[in-house]
Amino acid sequence: MPNSMDGLELSTFVRIPAEGVIGAAVMLALPRRPRVALAVVSGVALAALTVLNLLDMGFNQYLGRGFNPVLDWSLLGDAQSYLVDSLGRTTTLAVTAGVIALVLLLFTLLSLSTVRLANLLARHSGIATRGTLIAGVVWITCSSLGVQMSGTPLAVDRTATALKGQVRQARNTLRDEAEFEKVARVDAFGNTPGSQLVPDLRGKDMIFTFIESYGRSAVEDPVMAPGVDSTLDARTKALAKAGFHARSGWLTSATYGGSSWLGHSTTMSGLWISDQQRYRTVMASDHMSLTDAFKKTGAFDTVGVMPGVQKGWPEQKWYGLDRVYNAFQLGYKGPKFSWSTMPDQYTLQQYQDRVHSKKPADGKSRMSLLILTSSHTPWAPIPTMVPWNQLGDGSVFDSIEKAGHPSTYTLTDDTHTKEEYGKSVQYTVTALTEWLERYGNENTVLVFLGDHQPNAHASGNHASRDVPVSIVAKDPKLLDKIAGWGWTDGLRPAHNAPVWKMSAFRDRFLTAYGSTPHPKKG
Repeated sequence: MPNSMDGLELSTFVRIPAEGVIGAAVMLALPRRPRVALAVVSGVALAALTVLNLLDMGFNQYLGRGFNPVLDWSLLGDAQSYLVDSLGRTTTLAVTAGVIALVLLLFTLLSLSTVRLANLLARHSGIATRGTLIAGVVWITCSSLGVQMSGTPLAVDRTATALKGQVRQARNTLRDEAEFEKVARVDAFGNTPGSQLVPDLRGKDMIFTFIESYGRSAVEDPVMAPGVDSTLDARTKALAKAGFHARSGWLTSATYGGSSWLGHSTTMSGLWISDQQRYRTVMASDHMSLTDAFKKTGAFDTVGVMPGVQKGWPEQKWYGLDRVYNAFQLGYKGPKFSWSTMPDQYTLQQYQDRVHSKKPADGKSRMSLLILTSSHTPWAPIPTMVPWNQLGDGSVFDSIEKAGHPSTYTLTDDTHTKEEYGKSVQYTVTALTEWLERYGNENTVLVFLGDHQPNAHASGNHASRDVPVSIVAKDPKLLDKIAGWGWTDGLRPAHNAPVWKMSAFRDRFLTAYGSTPHPKKG
């Protein structure tokens, strides 16, 4: 059984497994009770490995990596929530029940099969012994000579290799946890006084915005790029007409296809947060986030707008946000668009009405963190722009949602996925930049970027993990401070624009805008 979709070929299933040959030899040598017990254990182990292989397939397809048995079980709950939002609760319950039934059936049938096979070997021990010896000789010969079928070795020991790989992964995960705790305690700006953090941004209206699944593929894939690039170029011109200028580059995300919080926290922490354990470690630490740096100055009111947050969010403390507006605090009365609780245009108008239009107390400036969600998979249905003065409580989107494609439109067709994903990115970029045109001022500084690439259905099986990042401002002095970065003018980064790891952004940004390092050592 392969652990990737690419391995689902006929040649994969006609190989000679060393474990099968050795297992047959052991079964022939055992008396009845130990033989049956070993057969049951073998069947359960095969079923468990089959489940892990299937999970690897799914994770590779959607998250660009294999399943980690130590860390990733919690993500299955997120997957179920995603299905509820995409397919409805009834269908999700049916699918969940079906999956559980199939897994139980798999364990039962494989255990029964191995017991039956072990008894057949014992009942026909003469023939079985000769067959096992022949199979062993053939395996050794094919292995020694490197015999292949359609490019695949005929003699394999994949089960043993997979088991060793799982053990190694578990050991490395536990070791990484201990080592990362030490790394997280080191911070180049951990002891910097608030007076020495971002002095060049005092008095500015600072906005950090993550666009869901806004990846390099949107800008360069031949199906999506024409529409997205046209939108980026048009919006660059519109912003320039309004007095705004932009510089753009690339960041390599710590995640792919999902787990957006890993991209958010990597960008804000300056640490490479590539799994759930690292995320939990950082959230429990005092490692300074980029947003918390603004809070520590004492000169900024800090606000988060999180339409994707639908439950308690203790991470607010680590991000240093004075207050957060979640999905239930923005007054939305319109329909959900699959996973996305509300259209980004509505979110931005609510941010304007509830936050941006109101001056902070005590003469402070403001730093805002926005997470926009309309470009979240499955990209159907997707909202369209409406006149800003008609947004109201969001009911205007009822007819738009009903007229849109059902979520199954993209779940079953990669071409549809690419097309609709591209449209969703165009929508969000348009909404964000139109908001900036309407409500931005001389002091507004907008940093926006993707959190990760879309899954393989949109980006392909071998896409990079790069995401675009842009800084937009009216004040030319602010963009002059990053002139040495080599970023491209405008909202569309050039193909050969610099690529940094996402974890490099925090320190480079802090340094560019005048922050003084005072390291905290672990």
